[in-house]
Amino acid sequence: MRLALEHVRRMRGGAQAHLMRCDDGAYYIVKFQNNPQHLRVLANEMLVTRLGARLGLAVPQVEVIDVRPELIANTPELSIQLGLGTAPCAAGKQFGSQFPGYPARMAIYDFLPDEQLAGVRNLSDFLGVLVLDKWTCNTNGRQAIFFREPDGRTDTFGSSATGAADSAGTASARAQAPEHSVAGNTTGSTAGYSAMMIDFGFCFNAGEWDFPDAPLRGLYARHRVYERVGGIDAFEPWLARLQNRITERVLGEEAAQIPPEWYAGDWGALERLLERLVRRRERVPELILSARNSGREPFPNWKVKYA
Repeated sequence: MRLALEHVRRMRGGAQAHLMRCDDGAYYIVKFQNNPQHLRVLANEMLVTRLGARLGLAVPQVEVIDVRPELIANTPELSIQLGLGTAPCAAGKQFGSQFPGYPARMAIYDFLPDEQLAGVRNLSDFLGVLVLDKWTCNTNGRQAIFFREPDGRTDTFGSSATGAADSAGTASARAQAPEHSVAGNTTGSTAGYSAMMIDFGFCFNAGEWDFPDAPLRGLYARHRVYERVGGIDAFEPWLARLQNRITERVLGEEAAQIPPEWYAGDWGALERLLERLVRRRERVPELILSARNSGREPFPNWKVKYA
């Protein structure tokens, strides 16, 4: 568990997360128990992000973040907007998704022009995350962020930052941390973009913990990422990992990492969710085929439809 030391800024999005610096020197996007979406989105984020890592996807490192009452009391910005009023963010154990680097030094984008999108280093992860999203019934659109990594960097995904930011770096981060945005001109740069898959809070239909499957759910809006898909075989490496790596034992181990506060201590409900996940693994190819046959052509080079 990490300790939150400093509030940097409020993030965009329905969960009203906050960017915070923690005691390991890293920065985390922190979602709070009293977020406007649902308490269980914290449990969903923790479980599915860690399952994504088991599959080999580029996902953030996730941690339980301890936010002390005194930090909230002394930081008016740590609040949740509710209608016309506000409420302080909850103290205690919150969900944290590690920012990939130092906010003042790394630009993060949530949109790339087609030319750059086609050259993303780990483009195949969009196939893997569709397998994950279909399995877990992500009722939100697929979210991804893009960034360039310095040449020679080795801590690509999910690694903890080392050392602590100096006082100048902390002040700079507070002032300059960029919002997710559109990448501009990249002429002259030699480093390619990497994608990171984020935001799993609406898996299992957010707080409902059910599976209202629909053909287009879980798809990334930019179908350019699926251009290399010629058939279901393109997904087979990821489907095999789902079968071989995500066993019942693994599901139990990952579920045990979730603080009980994030599902109101209802272990029985969590057990039932895991049982359904085990049974759903066999349905993932069928769910991908339903997307192919939807009429929206998410896979532009997959020409043969299946009944």
